[in-house]
Amino acid sequence: MLFNSAEFIFLFLPISLLLFFYLAKRRGNEAAIAGLVASSLFFYGWWNPSYLILLSTSMVLNYQLGKHLGRNNKKKLLFVGIFLNLAAIAYFKYAGFIVFNLNIITGENWDLGNIILPLAISFFTFQQIAYLVDSYKGITKEYSFLHYALFVSFFPQLIAGPIVHHKDMLPQFSNIERYQVNSTNFKIGLSIFAIGLFKKTVLADGIAMYANPIFTLADTGGNVDLFMAWGGTLAYTFQLYFDFSGYSDMAIGIARLFGIILPLNFYSPYKAANISEFWRRWHITLSHFLRDYVYIALGGNRSGKIKRYSNLFITMLLGGLWHGAGWNFIIWGALHGSYLMINLGWQAMKLKYSLFITESKLYIFSAWLITFIAVVIGWVFFRAVTLDGALIIIKGMVGLNGIEIPNAILARTGSFGSFLQALGVTPSNGGKTFVMTWLWNFTLLIFVLTLPNIQDLFFKNKGTLNKFNYENQSAFWPIRQLILGFSWTDTRRWALFSGACLALGMLTLSQVSEFLYFQF
Repeated sequence: MLFNSAEFIFLFLPISLLLFFYLAKRRGNEAAIAGLVASSLFFYGWWNPSYLILLSTSMVLNYQLGKHLGRNNKKKLLFVGIFLNLAAIAYFKYAGFIVFNLNIITGENWDLGNIILPLAISFFTFQQIAYLVDSYKGITKEYSFLHYALFVSFFPQLIAGPIVHHKDMLPQFSNIERYQVNSTNFKIGLSIFAIGLFKKTVLADGIAMYANPIFTLADTGGNVDLFMAWGGTLAYTFQLYFDFSGYSDMAIGIARLFGIILPLNFYSPYKAANISEFWRRWHITLSHFLRDYVYIALGGNRSGKIKRYSNLFITMLLGGLWHGAGWNFIIWGALHGSYLMINLGWQAMKLKYSLFITESKLYIFSAWLITFIAVVIGWVFFRAVTLDGALIIIKGMVGLNGIEIPNAILARTGSFGSFLQALGVTPSNGGKTFVMTWLWNFTLLIFVLTLPNIQDLFFKNKGTLNKFNYENQSAFWPIRQLILGFSWTDTRRWALFSGACLALGMLTLSQVSEFLYFQF
């Protein structure tokens, strides 16, 4: 069941809300929690009821481990818990990939059969690993399995995050005000949900038709020229942006209907002027998890410069592997690990030699452009199904596959068009697709660089658990003057705006598409 589906919007969500508040009023808070857990398990089992076996087993196992860790504080028990969680991911997500590569190396023909990847296994497993570590450190304790089940299965953030901490979620459900209907929460929640639905169904799905055919062509060995490669890759860059941003907003909005405030998971990452800032803005809760439970666990920056660089690279390599079992994801993680190492070295050199060029607008713009292009190149490996397909796209982006311009456009450029053809530019068909691709790309580029995000719009109303707003650290495109004072208020103007976003989003419900991050 998808957030952008008719059955979710018109049936599941209203019924879940009615059940939650009815049970809270008639049977008490514990009954309301039980009802919400039941709704969340139904939501998860909608795709495949057999998934519930793994989710339930995982919850019971980790709950018991967490209880013992909270009492005994044994490191060996923590290692056992982490190992069991990672073993489950390794089997369901990576076993096929490992066996496939072993067969290539050894010439054998081992076969594990058809292993079905359980939905959201990476998200709920990482969330529970964080719980075990927090229990070991004494940061959090849980004595009720019902509450723990809600922490793991709460459906707004179950499928694709954000990855939440026990200490951030359960205290909210202990507040008696959460069990009372609150009109302000409904207004804020519906407004955020409407904006997220518009991002997903109108913007992300709208530009997808200009990204998918290019990558399909490359993966099947077709030729992709310069403009096709850049046009398709930029289209996917914005498709993924609005798809993930839209999902994150919808999750925050749905949770707010129940009175729950989720952490921020997406904060205008394409405004970042260095790769470190990008990762502080993109998939924020995953970045924090990798930092806290992988990078720091490896030693962080405590063991010298070389070790710090290697820890950074390994962390991003594992981050790439987390997204999927394939060489393209490993390459994507290695690219970002390399980007971060280069950025770290550059920052150290600026400090060492007292370089103050960072105050220049030209420098900041150049830094933003380099960061953006580096991210776009990385998305090629993230999106392409095959390594050969990714390399075809990369070759096209550097002009090695030729340059094609629609004949209808060349014919209107007169002698300049003839000059371009003399240089090797080839006429082609598809003028409408060419124009629409670049029109979409330029329009959405302006959107991501200038418009405020949910955190900024709802900061005064505590839209998320995060406390920053209008952040412009290491960013070239804050457009501060556009968003200062431009925040959500309980007015007719905002009601009309939210209603328009909701209506436009609902017009696309007959063409439902999955969220891209659901596959991870």
